[in-house]
Amino acid sequence: LSSCSGLTHESHRKDVEQVYLRCSEGSIEWMYPTGALIVNLRPNISPASYKHLTVCIKPFKDSAGANIYLEKTGELKLLVRDGERSPSRVYCFGYDQGGLFVEATPQQDISRKITGFQYELMSKGIAADLHTASAPCRPCSDTEVLLAVCTSDFVIRGSIQNVTNEAEEQESIIHVGVNKLYRQKSKVFQLTGESGNWRGQIKTLLECGVKPGDGDFLFTGRMHFGEARLGCAPRFKDFQRMYKEAKDKGLNPCEIGPD
Repeated sequence: LSSCSGLTHESHRKDVEQVYLRCSEGSIEWMYPTGALIVNLRPNISPASYKHLTVCIKPFKDSAGANIYLEKTGELKLLVRDGERSPSRVYCFGYDQGGLFVEATPQQDISRKITGFQYELMSKGIAADLHTASAPCRPCSDTEVLLAVCTSDFVIRGSIQNVTNEAEEQESIIHVGVNKLYRQKSKVFQLTGESGNWRGQIKTLLECGVKPGDGDFLFTGRMHFGEARLGCAPRFKDFQRMYKEAKDKGLNPCEIGPD
């Protein structure tokens, strides 16, 4: 967590402060913003790998008091306008496209203004998986499913208990009952209640039209800003078939017990 207060610069409204962040994910919280911040993301990886990185930011729901720009060699491109209300909106750009320049907007009363956002650095391939604009709801091919099993942040066998649609955020929340947990990067799926059942929630786009249905699925996907985002999700019996076919040919990219 990174935070600073512009109140200490009240007499120098044109002050620009540099912030250096070494983590691959985290958040910035700027209380009572005045002046500007230059946010330098310097992850602990080889600089040669920077060109393969995508940066994503997600403003806090009540973030206010500053505009957020993408800055490169003195040129500013507006990313998030002060007061813009787009719940769950995520803004992504290539690491080599520039850095973040956060400039406070003139305020009569800054005492209640807090500008903040979460950030994540990820490989361009993973970012493309999360933000596939061309066909985000299309079924995965057999090869894509088998690769997703090896590379996803979570892989579970489960059923759809319920689906909650959030029109404002243009998202659907899939409430999943877990029958088998193969892998999870963070504890999204947990034991609940006295019955000892594993449950969790996965988010996807509203336009995909996910509905409750019978039978088991293989759910795969990525963690993004602390939320599970749906990737490939074939019916489990279809996954068993494609896994067996690939294994018989020696083509499955990794081992997993599909039973």
